Amino acid sequence: MREAYREALKAFDEDEVPIGAVVVQNNVIIGRGHNRVEGLRDPTAHAEIIAISAACNTIGDWRLADSAIFVTVEPCLMCIGAIINARIEKVVYGIREPKFGALGSVLNILEYKNFNHTLKVEKSNIFDEEITALMKRFFESKRNRTHSVGNAS
Repeated sequence: MREAYREALKAFDEDEVPIGAVVVQNNVIIGRGHNRVEGLRDPTAHAEIIAISAACNTIGDWRLADSAIFVTVEPCLMCIGAIINARIEKVVYGIREPKFGALGSVLNILEYKNFNHTLKVEKSNIFDEEITALMKRFFESKRNRTHSVGNAS
């Protein structure tokens, strides 16, 4: 989770929602990513998608069997779809995402039993305080900028 948090810090520094992810196979990081939605002007450029793409490029296959993804924030529905399609075995996530989380916060995609792939999920408590503080700091700075821009006229 430490490496995923480092990726989240990169996103924060780039003025992106500070979420980071790493894909690990055989105890080796094979893919890293952080949110790049604003920078790439791409709504699919979530940390998980970027980390999965990097991992696929690293191993030369779209199937990431026997791998795990560590992500600082509970994945959204789009990212869970990519995780399932990539055949990732396990998701370890940091804090819950009450507006978009697809592993229990908004909906629980794992309740649907028709998928051709099963996914293990683990809620980590490592770095929870740091991740929460980073997210709060990011969104507070966004709100402050919005209010100061609105008050400038």
